[in-house]
Amino acid sequence: MKAVILLSGGLDSSTILYQAKVDQCECHAISFDYQQRHRRELQSALLVAQQAGVVQHQVVSFDLRQWGGSALTDDAIDLPQERSLDEMSQNIPVTYVPARNTIFLSFALGYAEAIAAECVYIGVNALDYSGYPDCRLDYIQAMQEVFRLGTKQGREGKPITIVAPLIDLKKTEIIRLGNDLGVPWELTWSCYAGGDVACGVCDACRLRLAAFTELGLVDPLPYASHGFD
Repeated sequence: MKAVILLSGGLDSSTILYQAKVDQCECHAISFDYQQRHRRELQSALLVAQQAGVVQHQVVSFDLRQWGGSALTDDAIDLPQERSLDEMSQNIPVTYVPARNTIFLSFALGYAEAIAAECVYIGVNALDYSGYPDCRLDYIQAMQEVFRLGTKQGREGKPITIVAPLIDLKKTEIIRLGNDLGVPWELTWSCYAGGDVACGVCDACRLRLAAFTELGLVDPLPYASHGFD
């Protein structure tokens, strides 16, 4: 089965790539340089793709900074730091990039249909404390209908399937799954700040560190600060 994998280089997307390998997919990875603040992740995406032995790795470039609207695309908006898990769960944070997964899935759908792939893997997670609207099951279900109605394959009765294996998993469960799959955590990247060393205080770092700590494991990435420690 041929699959397109949305690969950011982060913990979740790297796990779904390795899951697709276990599912015996011919993996074609796609990453996005949208001029995000944390472009350091693209280095990780390249390394993870190479380690996993994907057939092809596409990097699509476009500029969302011209629109702003997110702390990840506008330097004038400060990144949230040192927030508790409770604080993270209360509102959609400023790190939400408007319609980002819709943009990503549109590119992935075009790529998938062009190479006659049967499915698109995406590492969205509805239980993540960030609560992004485009990481929830009803959104994925709606996009699946777009995939069916908006493509030749779909109209001919062979729609490209969106595979979201992490949708109902806690971060700790994702790490356990990744360990079972052999995901090289040391190659991944989650930090929003995008420095040479993960900051340890942004929401992404704190969620990641908290999950490793809860499991009694050590995250192999170096951190400037260890968040909840």
